[in-house]
Order: sequence, then structure tokens, then C-alpha cells
Amino acid sequence: MAYTNINDPSAYFQVALHSSANAATITNDGNSDLQPDLIWSKARGAGYNHGLYDSTRGVTKFLSSNSTSAETTASSGYDLTSFNTDGFSTGNNQYNTICGGATYVAWQWKANGGTTVSNTDGSVTSTVQANTDAGFSIVTFTSAASSGTGIFSVGHGLGQVPAMVITKNRGGSASNWWTWHKGLTGGNSNTSYIVALERITAEGSYSNAWGAGMTSSVFGMQSGNTALASTDYLAYCFAEKQGFSQFGNYTGWGNTNGMFIYTSFKPAFVILKRIDGNAGWYMWDTKRETFNPNNQYLNTVEADAEQSASTFDIDFLSNGFKLRNTNAGLNGTGGRYIYMAFAENPFTTSTGIPTTAR
Repeated sequence: MAYTNINDPSAYFQVALHSSANAATITNDGNSDLQPDLIWSKARGAGYNHGLYDSTRGVTKFLSSNSTSAETTASSGYDLTSFNTDGFSTGNNQYNTICGGATYVAWQWKANGGTTVSNTDGSVTSTVQANTDAGFSIVTFTSAASSGTGIFSVGHGLGQVPAMVITKNRGGSASNWWTWHKGLTGGNSNTSYIVALERITAEGSYSNAWGAGMTSSVFGMQSGNTALASTDYLAYCFAEKQGFSQFGNYTGWGNTNGMFIYTSFKPAFVILKRIDGNAGWYMWDTKRETFNPNNQYLNTVEADAEQSASTFDIDFLSNGFKLRNTNAGLNGTGGRYIYMAFAENPFTTSTGIPTTAR
């Protein structure tokens, strides 16, 4: 049986739906209260940018996964206005990333309630807000200068090797959302292969893109490849936790009775990306679609509104998810894919209680 140390995933991750046009309070409905430290928001009913807000940078600052632009600062009292003990509040809409007269979804993660520490594990000092129980940290730092090799390392505070690291510059020139994932070529030893949240392109390779690589205390980068030199940066770092989160890869089958991916939990949220060909980062959750097959999808690459199509069918099951399509972006014959998934319930709790299927 698959056991877990996290019996209630809603204490660390929840999804909320709302339709706030202006000032409103959105309350989560999970078994546990969740004060979010990262809110990834997207309009479902309109073509507005994604908005990624976190409690380290503060409520007025956001980045958009579909854009290479640097950090945006909203006016005080607009868009996101507070991280609450069980949800969040919005003000007047300025950028439409989290409110603005459309339906919205908000994927939310808990870190450390906004409390940060200085971390000197890497060659540059970082500011870290970590939740080691849930395997999630928010990291801010200034990248190294590009002199010499440009290779530098950053402390992440997870206490274990990350499974995925998403990076983005906050200021200066536009740049990519360079992302490391253990399912890329080279696996945990990969120091060269990259993908980007705002791109449909396949994985690419740059020598020493991730410096000396990933360890239980630091992740590597290189000014001139994965970082602009001497620039303020943000990283979201994730480690796998049994019964709560999983990051992996699979090979497509090319038929509607497709690959079953075992996760050890009933998923609440899944993102998939093809890495050997062009395709988006497609996103599903159990709030926007409550029945199988689930084909209500969004895409990190696009500002487009939510779409629905049978060619994006997947099933959310009690212990994983299953591909139910022949879409080359998700399940092409011989295609290589990576994914990230977070739990609604563990398949079996720490006391041996099984979850139910949808």
C-alpha cells in the first residue's frame, strides 16, 4: 500500500474558483484552512494573463507564466490585496490577473506564512521561505555577475534534492521562465537540459545551464544561459512527497486507452508538457471539471480562456491519472512527456484508510 505523512493535502495545496470583478474575499473549502503563500491565478472565461503572486514578494507584485516580461507592480488596493488565513482577497481590477469580471481559478500552495530566512548554502545568498513537510520553497536572490564561467549556486531550503525548479527574473530585461525538471534528459544528473513555461518548444540544451546541478541544499544556474547577470530573481522549488506531490515522465502510446501514471494519490491538479516536440504546458484540476473524462484545460503558455475538447481527455483516478486521447501534445506514439501533480487525497492515509475514486 502507498502510505503518506500528509493525510490532508488541503493543508498545503488547494484550488479555488471565483468570479470576483473587484473587491471580494475568496475562502477555500478544503478540509483544512490554507493561508496561501503562492497563488497561481488564471481567468477561465477571458483571455487575460496568468498571475503568479507570492507572500515573499508581497500582494502587489506578480509575474505571468505566458510572458517573458519582468515583474509587474499593481497599484495598492488593486488585484490581489491580502493573503488570508483561509484564502485571499481582491480589490479593484487593474491587470485582470486575479479579478476582473470573468470566472477565475486560483491554484494555491502553502510555504511558511510569509516568514523568510537568509540562506548562505549557495555561492550567492538567497532569501528562502520553505515548507519542508510539503516540499515547496519560494526563493529570491540576485544572480551572479557573468565574469568567468558565470556558474553560481542558490540555497533552496528544501532539505532534499528538488524534483522541479522554476526560475524567473524579477527586474531588468525580459527573460525566459527557465525550468529544470527531473524528467528532462539526464534526470537528476541533468546540468544542461531546460524547458520554459512560456514556450511550446521542446527541451533545449546549453552547456552548464544548471551549473553544478541540484543537491539537497542548492540548485545551480549560469549567468549568460539560465540567468541574466546581476539581476533580481525568483525561484519556485518543489520536492516530491509521498502521497502529496509527484514529478515524473512517461512515453506516449498514441491511443485513447493511454498510459496510466501512478502517483500514490488522487490528483487535484496536473500539468503535462511534451519535451521532444512542440506543445504547451496543459493544466487540469478537479474543481473546474468534477467528472471523468476531464477535458477542461488551460495552458501556461497562453493568455487564452479555458477550453474544452475531447482531444484533451484525461481521467483523474484514486491513485493516479490516465491519458484518454491521441493528442500529440499529450499522448503521441513514442512521445516524451514530463508532468507535475498535486494531491486531493492520498491513495492510502498513514493509518491505512483508502481514498475513493471519482
